[in-house]
Amino acid sequence: MATKFAYTPPDKLYLGSAYYPEQWPEASWKDDIRLMRAAGFNVARMGDFAWSSLEPAPGQFNFDWLERAIGMLANSGIDSVLATPTAGPPAWLVTQYPDILPVDQDGRRAQFGNRCHYCVNSPEFHAAAQRLVGAMAEYFGDHPHVIGWQLDNEYNRYCYCPRCQRLFQEYLAQSFGSLAELNRRWTTAYWSQTYDAWEQIPLPVGPHNPGLMLEHKHFITASYRRFQRLQIDALRPHLPPHVWITHNFMYWHDGYDHYNMNIDLELASWDWYVGTGHPDPLLHGAAHDLARGYKRQNFWLMETQPGNVNWRKVNNVVDQGETRLMAWHAVGHGADAVLYWQWRSPLGGQEQYHGTLLDTAGQPRPFYAEAAQVGEEFAAVSSLLAGTHPAAETAILNCYDSRWSLGWQPHHQDFNYIDHLLHYYRPLAARNIPVDIIEAGAPLVGYRLVIAPALLILARYKVDGLRIFVENGGHLVLTLRSGMKDQYNALLPQRQPGALAELTGAEVEDYYALLDPVPVIGEGWEGTSHIWAERLRLLDPDHTQVLATYGASNGWLDGRPAITQHEFGRGRVTFIGAYLDEASQATIIQRIAEEANVQPLLVAPAGVEACRRISPEGREVFILINYTSRAQLIPLPWPAHEHLHDLDLDTDLLLGPLDVALLTHS
Repeated sequence: MATKFAYTPPDKLYLGSAYYPEQWPEASWKDDIRLMRAAGFNVARMGDFAWSSLEPAPGQFNFDWLERAIGMLANSGIDSVLATPTAGPPAWLVTQYPDILPVDQDGRRAQFGNRCHYCVNSPEFHAAAQRLVGAMAEYFGDHPHVIGWQLDNEYNRYCYCPRCQRLFQEYLAQSFGSLAELNRRWTTAYWSQTYDAWEQIPLPVGPHNPGLMLEHKHFITASYRRFQRLQIDALRPHLPPHVWITHNFMYWHDGYDHYNMNIDLELASWDWYVGTGHPDPLLHGAAHDLARGYKRQNFWLMETQPGNVNWRKVNNVVDQGETRLMAWHAVGHGADAVLYWQWRSPLGGQEQYHGTLLDTAGQPRPFYAEAAQVGEEFAAVSSLLAGTHPAAETAILNCYDSRWSLGWQPHHQDFNYIDHLLHYYRPLAARNIPVDIIEAGAPLVGYRLVIAPALLILARYKVDGLRIFVENGGHLVLTLRSGMKDQYNALLPQRQPGALAELTGAEVEDYYALLDPVPVIGEGWEGTSHIWAERLRLLDPDHTQVLATYGASNGWLDGRPAITQHEFGRGRVTFIGAYLDEASQATIIQRIAEEANVQPLLVAPAGVEACRRISPEGREVFILINYTSRAQLIPLPWPAHEHLHDLDLDTDLLLGPLDVALLTHS
């Protein structure tokens, strides 16, 4: 069950770094902390890989050094976030219980010396983790300068050991009740896959029965959530209500259902790395909106790069000025904190070349000055942003079941679920229309426009929620590959989009993976469909309008509807069966947004992002970011005060290259 404790937004913005004092002589801590404070840092995250330093032998705890580090930081006005160190099981534990190490798909057991080298279902690992986390909770739980806890670090290992297989079989028995029901749902008569004993069911390796593969993802999610719950239960009894618990999730990682994993957490957080290239306000804005959507509240950016990473083929440094833009970009999308990874370059280990704020000698690298500028700005405007959050009238639905299923059977090498979702996100974000990315099936109250990209897998609750939304006046967009499968990853016995046909007023007669683009003709525009095209047929022609048709192509699509719009209740549903080129996509999405009365926050030149955070009382703060190398003139619809440069503005704002502005109404 979900915890009764809730995240309370802080009264200030937090800026800080991951810090590993256990890796350095204690004599150096004073200088480290002095430089942190000089940069305006007010939080540090510690402990996430310190198991061997905190418990050097079974049941022998050494917390004194961490207590001293917390105290020294606190004396400089820096709070601490403690991470449970379970992502780094120590050598003595692995030696004592070698079965803790996970087994990969090929039956090979992992080596000690990496990270996350544990079977998430190991009872010995659970017992050791519970012992350590419980001891940390008792020791540090009521510390006045520990403001939050991070569990583990970036869950990412999946185990194929005999124990996991047995637990998976037990999970299936509980889920389906009988083998007869499982066989029916999975159509195991195909290829003689029928099971007559639970012990026969494998952990799927490579292509396998679609139902089996989907349930394995559900099992992985349940396994990690159980492990996470074990840590929460060890921590929470010792924590004051205002001290939150989180986990730092990874970007678009699809190893498990992130919405399910966040149910028991009080705060969502994630780790943002550009990798190769440069910050992309549309791509990375979507990732922030995804993290905010986990709990539909502000989040923490628990890790981000100061400069470069070390794990890509080309580990380029972001340009001067971009580190600052990244911080404000995160805040604009709902981050209450920005933490860099990491503070100081390690002398050894696999991440020696990763970007840091200090070098191995303890001297500031060039990024330090830019982070210090962010620290100064955060301190100056913290009170202005306190209690504010982004608000959107548009939602994009994200469905892990559909994503997994389409990833296993894309039917076209270029079809990618996230790319398709972003194909709908980008035209909105480019016009500075705020978007929430939320779970398919989440409440839709308060939205004017809802987009459900490739909602392949249908469950009753999803259909009911969408119907209610449209009946009450909402505008719903359904796209290609919608409504093809049931909750067990089986094809539906009716034509696509299945139970959604009531809303679309149209059905799919057939679908086509495309070798070449095909023409699509709309009212006042012409474009193409690539990758995929669906041939639509009207079911309710009296209340359904054809918005676009296919041109001459393969004969099957010629002249057939590609996009339809159906009036339903007090709302409408646009059904887009074509994978449009970018220009055509922008045209149709702009028209849909206008029909739904969804307005941009601000009309700005290309390359200028406008974000808005709003307080419960309606106080608005606009964050404008110029990602271009040229100054941009931005017309303002109202007189404003700019807080970073302390300017009163009447009609226009001249925003310099790679610069940021914070505006409030005058």
